[in-house]
Amino acid sequence: MAFEKELQTLGLSEKESAVYLAALELGPETAQNLAKKAGINRPTTYVQIELLKQKGLMSEVMQGKKTLYVAESPERIESLLNNFEKELEFKRAEVARILPGLSELFSTAGGTRPKVRFFESKEATAALTAEYLNVKDKKIESIINLDRVMEVFPGHQDDYSPKRIKKGIKGFLIYTRKEGPMPELNDPAKLREARYIAPENLPISADIDIYDDKVAISTYHKEKPISVLIESHDIAQTMRGIFYFIWGTLK
Repeated sequence: MAFEKELQTLGLSEKESAVYLAALELGPETAQNLAKKAGINRPTTYVQIELLKQKGLMSEVMQGKKTLYVAESPERIESLLNNFEKELEFKRAEVARILPGLSELFSTAGGTRPKVRFFESKEATAALTAEYLNVKDKKIESIINLDRVMEVFPGHQDDYSPKRIKKGIKGFLIYTRKEGPMPELNDPAKLREARYIAPENLPISADIDIYDDKVAISTYHKEKPISVLIESHDIAQTMRGIFYFIWGTLK
């Protein structure tokens, strides 16, 4: 039916539009004939007529003992738009009124909402490692696949460890290595305590570093290392609990 979509754009429902257009075409008519013209059943037509009456787009007249329904002038649609504008102004005012409170709630909840960042290159992953040197608790718990780290970042420890030691940051390390344990990793002079676990007992292909309220998970691929940094007190504490559970089972 012509203009039906346009009326829906202006805020009328599909059935309201059909009944209103039927009434415009037929003039004063019974609900039965309007229903037939609009292509909907009579009970539904009565509902739409009431809705249109509330919008000021239809009215009823008596003709003898019959109740006829008539469409109001299409110019009334303009007043309908005016009502929409008033409603929109009211909603804007309401948003302006409650927005500060909602923003405060959002900020307050930020402490429990995990923040996640992604790093997708060697350089970005190296930058993430450098961030470890700013740890406030002066300790980092790590679970690593030592073979993979040395494969992708062969000079990592030579560059990173002196900086960590200089800042007084202690490292607790659980590591796997195909050739077995490296006793020299357990070195108090380098502020590092390390415990070995056989690769078959902990087959990991990603490394986990826990520090402050953050957890970094890194997969080491030569072409494109990928790291995810999660900032959440609850997640960090959970991962730290798992770390020390494993730590307690190792010599």
